[in-house]
Amino acid sequence: MIKSMTGFGRCEVVTSECKISVEIKAVNHRYLDLSIKMPKKFNYFEAAIRNLLKSYIQRGKVDVFISYEDYTEGNLCLRYNRSLAAEYMEHFRQMEEQFGIPNDVTVSKLASMPEVLVMEQEPEDEDAMWRQLSAVVEEAAKKFVDSRVQEGEKLKADLLGKLSYMEELVDFIVERSPAILTEYRQRLEEKVRELLAGAAMEEGRIAAEVTIYADKICVDEEMVRLRSHIDATRKELEVGGSVGRKLDFIAQEMNREANTTLSKSTDLQTSDRAIALKTEIEKVREQIQNIE
Repeated sequence: MIKSMTGFGRCEVVTSECKISVEIKAVNHRYLDLSIKMPKKFNYFEAAIRNLLKSYIQRGKVDVFISYEDYTEGNLCLRYNRSLAAEYMEHFRQMEEQFGIPNDVTVSKLASMPEVLVMEQEPEDEDAMWRQLSAVVEEAAKKFVDSRVQEGEKLKADLLGKLSYMEELVDFIVERSPAILTEYRQRLEEKVRELLAGAAMEEGRIAAEVTIYADKICVDEEMVRLRSHIDATRKELEVGGSVGRKLDFIAQEMNREANTTLSKSTDLQTSDRAIALKTEIEKVREQIQNIE
């Protein structure tokens, strides 16, 4: 299974308490570059979010957007400070004894004393919050991977088509090679006849010149290696996984063989195919940059 490095995934969960939305999008990058934007209340979970996403994503510049809406009106609660209330009452009793006046403190008056009753934020249940958040992040990551797989299948089909065309070009160059030698020998014999003006030709010398020329233009090794690289690329595409870097290296090797073939070519038809090979390999390299 081939995965593209571009992708998009989104998940949103709404409950009676909150709404959590997660969006993930990515473009090409040599390594994994994760950027996470989220509310401050989730900062504690950043390392866990990164570890979770790394189990789904190996390469790419990935932007993650997490939004949160609280429907609980702040989760405020009223706290009763018992010890402080007791201190107030003890001081009221001492004042009663000291000044001889009645203690007329009521519950409502005591409750109005500073810090006896305090409104405060109810503590968050971090475990429950992580279970809720991680489920949304994971679902978004799965959808993100699905989109990468769909795009990856399109890339694979396109690359396989390009590899088949490259094989046709290689086949032509291999089949053309014997004809090039035959044509060279004919041209050489014609020139020698013109120079000798009907005198006998030295067949041995002609054969030697043809042999030297054949060695000079021979691209048999280059074609063998090119076929091998094409087969290796096709195999990696069928196996799948994170093969982008490996395919990029193979494409560089293919380009080297095509360059050598073009530099050795003295035949227009072979040169045209070698140029077409270089063009197609460049297209393959561009597409490989999109593979995870």
